[in-house]
Amino acid sequence: MISMAKQPIRNHIFYELTRSLCPECQRLVDAQVLIRDGAVYLRKYCKQHGWYEALISSDADWYLNSLRYNKPGAIPFEFTTNVDKGCPFDCGLCPEHQQHTCVALIEITTRCNLDCPTCFADAGNGYDLSLTQVEEMLDRLLETEDQSEIVQISGGEPTIHPKIFDILLAARKRCIRHVMLNTNGLRLAQDSDFVHQLAYFKPIIYLQFDSLTDETYRMLRGREMVGIKQKALDNLAEEGLHAILVPTIVYGVNDAEIGAIFRYGLEHPAVLGINYQPVTFAGRCLSHVDPIRRTTVPDVVFALHTQTNGLFQVSDFRPVPCPHPTCSACTYVFVLSDQVIPIPRLLNVDDYLDFISNRSVPDLSAELRSVLEALWSMAAVMGSDKTANALTCIACNSSIPLPSEFRFTPEHFFTIQIHGFMDEHTFDLKRLMKCCVHELLPDGRTVPFCAHNNLGYREQVKSQQGVSH
Repeated sequence: MISMAKQPIRNHIFYELTRSLCPECQRLVDAQVLIRDGAVYLRKYCKQHGWYEALISSDADWYLNSLRYNKPGAIPFEFTTNVDKGCPFDCGLCPEHQQHTCVALIEITTRCNLDCPTCFADAGNGYDLSLTQVEEMLDRLLETEDQSEIVQISGGEPTIHPKIFDILLAARKRCIRHVMLNTNGLRLAQDSDFVHQLAYFKPIIYLQFDSLTDETYRMLRGREMVGIKQKALDNLAEEGLHAILVPTIVYGVNDAEIGAIFRYGLEHPAVLGINYQPVTFAGRCLSHVDPIRRTTVPDVVFALHTQTNGLFQVSDFRPVPCPHPTCSACTYVFVLSDQVIPIPRLLNVDDYLDFISNRSVPDLSAELRSVLEALWSMAAVMGSDKTANALTCIACNSSIPLPSEFRFTPEHFFTIQIHGFMDEHTFDLKRLMKCCVHELLPDGRTVPFCAHNNLGYREQVKSQQGVSH
């Protein structure tokens, strides 16, 4: 007799296989990408420590649709390391890496004037790189990239480096197109003379900005910071400098402030955009980790829709194609009084950025495609002539006329970016291989940011500098 019992069905769809890290021993292990209840999870097994699971996208449709925006990577002019142990243990870059450097970071110090509970770099006491070391790192970058788009001077807290102005001058002499200074804003708020001197170098300030309440800052940064952030931005505006706000978004802590942070940034004259970054569980941010309950890229997109009363729609955002497209999303807007007009409402961005569906379309403007690819890139910088010209080109080609009083000046442009960096829970080798945000190391190597945070490369640098772990 044939049994009529119904065959049990798994509670997920097996989407693909990748490789990840064991959160306990950091061994490279096989991992399954699973779709369950409308979300995407990474499930992996370590022979020594067993099974682990982490949320990698709260919205499966966003995750799957983003793959349309993957495009071929560019190759650096030189590779630094050979393939030996296999990815991700040969970073330098090695010939198997799939994307060149769009954003180069130099951690010029591991010292910091804060002790943030969420610091992925575990900064505090430590060491400073010498000016000679930084110059050699910049020179090596130009050998591999010919002309670099963005260098971020980072740390620790780079503004406390005794040679910070010499370092900025070194970057300027090498014709780095855009220099960004990553900072918590303490010195910008407390030392107006420092900001005045900083204005000579005209860096874009990448300002840590998590909240509009001191309670949240106490949780994330260990002290009250609202007044400090306001004063830092006011000092920047007085000197004609511009900032990108960088909120670290933590599930259940400040995810309800995503829309309010946007409103604040839009109204402050120094702010040209916001880069939301869901928290990375690395460094000091390892206690009380729940890899299932966490903020992901689509969470921020949906929050901007719901928390701005529909000012944004989910359809206003697109993945960034130069890294792996599940890593990032962004949009640009034209601003006039209280009116915000996202670019995707002015023209069909998908005609130019959808690298799967539209490869054979013959009648698209090559100029517009080039412009949109330049904007939807990790190397795009608000406040630069290149970005302003690109936005002007879009406005001129739009089928929707902008108001007659609109002017193509920085205060009429604004950008929102979202970037989800990986930790040991969400580490996905295929994403790492397409990474274009790279750490420059003193020994000449270039290491993808998420490898630097999770695979001991930061500890290698400490050892080379004679610092114990």
